[in-house]
Amino acid sequence: MTKLNPQALELNEIIEKNNPAVFELLSEKGKAIFFPKKGILAQSDEAKGKNINATIGIALEDDNTPMRLSSIAENVKLMPIDIFPYASSFGKPELRKKWKEMLYEKNPSLCKKEISMPIVTCALTHGLSILGYLFVNKEDEIIASDLLYGNYKLIFNNGCNAKFNTFNSFKNGKFDVLSFKNKINKKNIGKKIVLLNFPNNPSGYTPYEEEVKQIKNILEKSAEAGNKILIILDDAYFGLVYRKGIYKESLFAELADLHKNIIAAKIDGITKEDYAWGFRVGFITYGIKNGNKDLYSALERKTAGAVRGNISNAPHISQSLVLKSFDSPKYNSEKKKKYDLLKKRFEIVDKILKEHKEYKKYFEPLPFNSGYFLCIKLKNKNAENIRQILLNKYDTGVIAINDLLRIAFSSTPTNKLEKLFENIYLACKL
Repeated sequence: MTKLNPQALELNEIIEKNNPAVFELLSEKGKAIFFPKKGILAQSDEAKGKNINATIGIALEDDNTPMRLSSIAENVKLMPIDIFPYASSFGKPELRKKWKEMLYEKNPSLCKKEISMPIVTCALTHGLSILGYLFVNKEDEIIASDLLYGNYKLIFNNGCNAKFNTFNSFKNGKFDVLSFKNKINKKNIGKKIVLLNFPNNPSGYTPYEEEVKQIKNILEKSAEAGNKILIILDDAYFGLVYRKGIYKESLFAELADLHKNIIAAKIDGITKEDYAWGFRVGFITYGIKNGNKDLYSALERKTAGAVRGNISNAPHISQSLVLKSFDSPKYNSEKKKKYDLLKKRFEIVDKILKEHKEYKKYFEPLPFNSGYFLCIKLKNKNAENIRQILLNKYDTGVIAINDLLRIAFSSTPTNKLEKLFENIYLACKL
């Protein structure tokens, strides 16, 4: 094995001293990574505020403002300093602070639980990839739902050479707690990586409060038995829950201080929460029982080091625009209007499926209660064939996944929802 950089060794020692389980969970790459305190970055930092500073790797105008093209600058109502220079690999400090404050606001159960400062990523896919870099070794198994986001395979199978070990998502119209429990406890005591995505893509399901209690209990008992567990929480669709009784907070709130052998890594961002998909702003936040400033700082430095070695930093302009939005007096009311529209579409879809009993001859929905999507399970029909018929005969597009059709009511105008399901029914009747 290649000799580790002294700065990586220093971070490893801090992590192992404060929580040996976290150190054991790090991948070989994770143990080797660090955020450089020396070299160009450190020297540039030392030169800040000097009368002459020839260390910065950007171009400046003679008035010391960032060099820029007016054809770009005139289209953005932000100061040049908040647009054109590089952002930190950790992320814009003000945005990190604000997002952490908002995590506590959105998740009251997090109150008084110490968590890390969020690290800014280039949205959630990048955040998942960074966690793969830090924690996933070749041939590691990742426990996940059998209904999983297709991009996970590129991130973890192709990117990390890991394998998925999936549990059954549903049984009798509910989350299959027993299948989840069996997967967690199936193999010998050791390293476990669990990936949970709620609201789920593709099914549009979030556990109910009682189911969350069961999930929490299973994980706690597994950790108590000696397993070291990384729980990756993909919270891309956080907040978009539409039925009563659903657990409305992130599971991060329950797991962030559950056990010393469990580290919860929350992946979230503005992509779906704030309807800004192309901005590419996401966050990684860590939570662990008895997590302290030293442990979290070391993890943050490793995470920022992985970001720097990957994309350098997330876009500055996006971070600045988001921060500006959060401070707007219109932010909360605007966000509620978008939520209300999505909830209305959900309710219309739910009503359509309940009222049209004839649809059950050809398809039935999987449990759904949140997010952007639902899946319908076809009866004696090939999903890809139906998808092609919908495209060619009914001017309608859906996604085929094995024997399921994934339907995005999020992107379907409200007045076309009835026609969408009628077209699926007609395609199945052919």
